[in-house]
Amino acid sequence: MTRTNRQWVLRRRPQGLIQDGDLELVESPVADPGDGEVLVRTIYLSLDPTNRTWMNDSEGYLPPVGLGDVMRGLTLGVVEATRSDRFKEGDLVMPMSGGWADYAVVPDSQLRPVHRFPGLPLTANLSVLGMTGLTAWAGVTDVLRPEPGQTMVISAAAGAVGSIAGQIAKQKGARVIGIAGGADKGRWLTEELGFDAAIDYKNEDVGEALDRLAPDGIDLNFENVGGDIMIAVWNRLNTHARMAVCGLISAYNATRMPPSPNFSRIITHRLEVRGFLVLDYAPRAREMVAEVGPWLADGRVKWKVHVDHGLEGAVQSLNRLFTGDHDGKLLVRVSEEP
Repeated sequence: MTRTNRQWVLRRRPQGLIQDGDLELVESPVADPGDGEVLVRTIYLSLDPTNRTWMNDSEGYLPPVGLGDVMRGLTLGVVEATRSDRFKEGDLVMPMSGGWADYAVVPDSQLRPVHRFPGLPLTANLSVLGMTGLTAWAGVTDVLRPEPGQTMVISAAAGAVGSIAGQIAKQKGARVIGIAGGADKGRWLTEELGFDAAIDYKNEDVGEALDRLAPDGIDLNFENVGGDIMIAVWNRLNTHARMAVCGLISAYNATRMPPSPNFSRIITHRLEVRGFLVLDYAPRAREMVAEVGPWLADGRVKWKVHVDHGLEGAVQSLNRLFTGDHDGKLLVRVSEEP
């Protein structure tokens, strides 16, 4: 019996939040792999803010998804059929460039084997031990380089990257303030993850809260949001402060660009502002696992995943990233684990 492959195809460039008709779920027969190729059944689809930027016709670190093309996304799956000497049926793999689909035929050169960490579920490989954890680790250890006693502020702190970054910074001796939306998220940050303080941007003035919680200013900023929240932090950065720009999620759905900070402070305060991409740190993934793995094993670093079920709901799930209706890493379970 012929198997059916469902694929989300980009039909038009979204304006703001994704709307009905921006993407279309189409069906086609599952293709057979050719020489040196592997048929992968998707188990989990990772949903990340960068997915939204790939839908725009604008310059980025990867080209935009073309109209009529399958939506790009990070996936983890299992080999269903193979014509490769490198992979066998049943192997868990991650395509270097996956898609929003039930199945994908992938050249074996574009696949990485999944190495399970003892005692952790498979979802860890798409979150705390995957690109999410590597992003957090790289931004803290390589870009910000916290020293004991320094004050770090993290925006989108209850998100997948921010929640891990704050805990890594705590292990380095920093005092960590997280900015998140809602009292429940703030309690999670302080009571469970060990953040020193949390700011609820939905119900309090961020600038006033920073003045109260960081009266001596801010030494380090792990920036995920941009816009007014970033400006509030920016205006309180100390001389020689460092900022790691991981994302600017406030701009991803915006129909006009959010406000920008006063860049003259780079000069007057001798600020170090550096953007970074997790792709640059892929060769150091083992180094990250070696450091973070023991913290996970003994509970010093905690993590959370929010798993939605069903590829058909992926578009609605992605919008959660921009409404704040999730905690931790956002995944879609496309099919059952082996």
